[in-house]
Amino acid sequence: MASVAPSLVKHVRQHSTLHSSKTSKRRRYATCIHKDCFSFIQLPVLSPTPPRRTRFRTMFSDSVLVSDLIAEGVSGGVALSLLKLWEHTARRRVFDQKLNRKLVHITVGLAFMLCWPMFSSGRQGALFAALIPAVNIIKMLLTGLGILKDDATVLSMTRYGDYRELLKGPLYYAATITLASAVYWRTSPIAIAAVCNMCAGDGMADIVGRRFGGQKLPYNQNKSVNGSIAMASFGFLASLGIMMYYASFGFMEESVKLVIGFLVVSVATALVESHPFSTELDDNLTVPLTAVLVGSFVF
Repeated sequence: MASVAPSLVKHVRQHSTLHSSKTSKRRRYATCIHKDCFSFIQLPVLSPTPPRRTRFRTMFSDSVLVSDLIAEGVSGGVALSLLKLWEHTARRRVFDQKLNRKLVHITVGLAFMLCWPMFSSGRQGALFAALIPAVNIIKMLLTGLGILKDDATVLSMTRYGDYRELLKGPLYYAATITLASAVYWRTSPIAIAAVCNMCAGDGMADIVGRRFGGQKLPYNQNKSVNGSIAMASFGFLASLGIMMYYASFGFMEESVKLVIGFLVVSVATALVESHPFSTELDDNLTVPLTAVLVGSFVF
């Protein structure tokens, strides 16, 4: 009996040790499972509540209205300064009248597009931006109808110095930029394609065509091969430049699809601009319309 007792005690101790070891392993295993299963849950770090901001991105002020009003003033100042500059060169006869007109054509629209990032990201920003060319629409109407006399504007924006010309090309130009701002805005490649091909493309087509347009198109003797190539090239390059500029602000993402789309639109607008019916209607009407129609399919 005495010999059985030590053996029993030894057996109990071994069993207890084994049970303790198993229990410890189970606990460690359960702990690991607990950590692995819930490691994806990360509690937020508490921080002081940030000041309340609007859901629109603004540049000049926390107030969307104040920021847009400042952007309106700066953008309007840039556009007005360019117009006054080209009116001054037209009066001084610094450039040929046709060249001076095309310099207005190229610079004003593109410079205004460079100002778009100053406005807020909402619809309000788009409408505020559209107000600037919309005011110019009113000016073109009043001057073109003879109600308002503005010799400097007539001299810098018309081919032959006739104020009634303002009711065609210059009016379509202002209308295109107004609609591009109000309807499409800076997140749309269609807006970029329409304005860039109208401004840079059509403007450079005339400048290059007049100087290096020896070889005429077989279907239009008033247009040249070099002029059409210049239009497609400069419209495309301007579109790429504005795309990268807007992408730097996060308004759109650069992509191969956009690049190909801009190329297709620029070639299409160059072909339309070279056709005789485009001259009869007006390039400032046919080019942006083509950009919008083709852009609706390729973008």
